[in-house]
Amino acid sequence: MTINWFQAAILGLFACLCSNSCMAGQAVGNYTIGRPLVGGLVCGLVLGDLKLGIACGVAMQLVYIALVTPGGTVSADVRAISYIGIPLAMVAISSRGMNPLGTSAANLAKSVGTLVGTVGTVLYYAVATMNLVWQSFGWKDVEKGRLQNLYGVNFGWPWVSHLIFSFVPTMLLTHFGASAVTALRNALPMDGIPMKTLFTVGGMLPCVGIAILLRQIVNKPMDFVPFLVGFTFCASLKLNLVSVTIVSLLFAAIMYEVQMAESKKVVVSASAGDDDDDEEEEDI
Repeated sequence: MTINWFQAAILGLFACLCSNSCMAGQAVGNYTIGRPLVGGLVCGLVLGDLKLGIACGVAMQLVYIALVTPGGTVSADVRAISYIGIPLAMVAISSRGMNPLGTSAANLAKSVGTLVGTVGTVLYYAVATMNLVWQSFGWKDVEKGRLQNLYGVNFGWPWVSHLIFSFVPTMLLTHFGASAVTALRNALPMDGIPMKTLFTVGGMLPCVGIAILLRQIVNKPMDFVPFLVGFTFCASLKLNLVSVTIVSLLFAAIMYEVQMAESKKVVVSASAGDDDDDEEEEDI
């Protein structure tokens, strides 16, 4: 598999769309197009291998399933993961003749995505730094009363930042990186220590994503029990996550009914207490 200039340019354009709020917006751009699960679909369509693209996107989504950017703090850039990491992972898997749905292919995709995510962080902060220049232009326009120029500051000039630090790097890294990945195929054999290390690390990376997600949901030890039951079903009964999710709906409905019943009891007891107080006041 190779990536030509036209395909690399399309990937660069999507890298801009998933991060530039003046075009696709945060909801559609960053939190939809920019996610590896959707990025895998886009990359599969662009590179002509839909199955491999979706498989790589699913594998990388597990690692970054709980990735958030509180206060602009970015540990990894999903824009780079989706539109640099996934194409390069597709080239690596295709050049080695791996099964797209196999464990080795998924582990290799996770490792490549993690490496690229760190590089993408540098590009993210480069865009943010350059946008400060446009903000300085905006403050000068406000001081001089030229408020109509603020549209350019918000919706025009940021495109320059993204073209320099999103479009161009994505296009160059996907085009030339594909050749580099293909060259590494001969330098790093499948049974060598470097490739075995990548597969081992890639196999453990989803645990990090799941752990971060659980850390945001689990507030006390008992909250972990439903997740433990679901993982046990997957491991012992060989059920997939969709089946376990459907089974969990039953437990969710039961817990909801129990909590609603307890709430009704509290309301009734509170009302009864108020009536008793009124009767005592009347007696007095």
